Amino acid sequence: MLRLRVSAVPDKGKANAAVVVLLAKALGVPKSAISVASGETARLKTIAIAGDGAALAEVIEALG
Repeated sequence: MLRLRVSAVPDKGKANAAVVVLLAKALGVPKSAISVASGETARLKTIAIAGDGAALAEVIEALG
């Protein structure tokens, strides 16, 4: 589990968009490869990331 904190307000998807931008930059993937799978209006979210699973796992491990 990764914990993220963004300064965007949770209004009309602004916070979700900020999360996508932050993750895309940290993981080195395009924003289009990241989507909120569940929890769009909740504090806890499940994120789907398209790409090489092994490479993404290594980057996420390094971040955590």
